[in-house]
Amino acid sequence: MAEAHQTRVQKVVEEMVQSLEKDHIRKMQGRMFRCSADCCDRPSDSMTQVHQCIERCHTPLAQAQGLVTSELEKFQDRLTRCTIHCNDKAKDLFDSGSKEPAIRSLMDRCVGSCVDDHINLVPSMTRRLKENLDSIQQ
Repeated sequence: MAEAHQTRVQKVVEEMVQSLEKDHIRKMQGRMFRCSADCCDRPSDSMTQVHQCIERCHTPLAQAQGLVTSELEKFQDRLTRCTIHCNDKAKDLFDSGSKEPAIRSLMDRCVGSCVDDHINLVPSMTRRLKENLDSIQQ
């Protein structure tokens, strides 16, 4: 993917991830650490009970991180498939005898279109992630 196109996608996705981290993940981390500290303040519990308590505290954050990772992987896979389609179109154009400038132009337009389409998916992906993060039991 051309560097400028890649930079555009990275910027939008990074802004989304930072927003999710600030508004959701960070709060979950705080709850997890406070919950874990409470587990350690139970002197009558056995070591195993304390460890199980701490594990329960970590579960919501682990679910949240898995959710975000999974969604980003799906997004990346879709974008990759789109750019592979562009590569196939360029190869077909090359095989038909087209010159390099025409092929480069096609690739740039095609990849640019992939990037635009996927950047337009980010708001709905963000909404879906926020809803799913809000539904995780604390």
